[in-house]
Amino acid sequence: MTPVTAAHLALAETLADAAGDVVRGYFRKKIGVAQKSDLTPVTIADRAAEKVMRRLIEIAFPLDGIVGEEFGTTRANADYVWVLDPIDGTKSFISGVPLFGTLIALTYRGAPVLGVIDQPIARERWLGAAGRRTTFNGRAIKTRRCRRLSDATLYATAPEMFAKGRGNAAAFARLREKVKLARFGADCYAYGLLASGFIDLVVEADLKPYDFCALLPVIEGAGGRMSDWQGRALTLKSDGRVIASGDPALIAKARRVLARRQVSPR
Repeated sequence: MTPVTAAHLALAETLADAAGDVVRGYFRKKIGVAQKSDLTPVTIADRAAEKVMRRLIEIAFPLDGIVGEEFGTTRANADYVWVLDPIDGTKSFISGVPLFGTLIALTYRGAPVLGVIDQPIARERWLGAAGRRTTFNGRAIKTRRCRRLSDATLYATAPEMFAKGRGNAAAFARLREKVKLARFGADCYAYGLLASGFIDLVVEADLKPYDFCALLPVIEGAGGRMSDWQGRALTLKSDGRVIASGDPALIAKARRVLARRQVSPR
């Protein structure tokens, strides 16, 4: 029996609506940009959107936990924990580029079971949940088949995430050489495009739970697969290196390249 209820799904949509109203009010406006301790930018829009979502969760499910990028963790040991990134792609947001999104996830005992990718400017929304088909603006979608790395389109948010330790740079460079097309940018929007059948692989490093928890239910509910680089299931405790594939047959091939083992492009 799935742990996702109709009430959870309704709240996820309400959270996305509320956050979208906030974000649209600040987009392409002259607002201040602060720098957090990790050197990433944050704006009044990030904080205001998270505040409104947290308030709605507290009203609807006061016993659930919350993990948010801007305001930390509440009730971390609850069975149900909501994981929020009010603006995934703040650098795009402050540049006036509408390739960012609000990420809303629900985890059950540490595992993501519900996810929303919401692009509030284009008003595009992907919704995925355990045991359900992923939808895009209410219509069921599916990933595309792509069994060969040599035919694949690969996305990642930024090259800088592969310049830090743990062999990330060399591993990603090997994979980039194997695919047909590699592009950077789009943040969470790339995962929505993968779920809709326009991209084949997304590979990232140094992500936080609020960056990836919402993505897994969306990808897998559309027929794809998502894991860490070693093939382990993603949880709140994952190390931040993730790989998403539209074709389930492709993800193992990509993982083998990242792990320095040779793989046939076929």
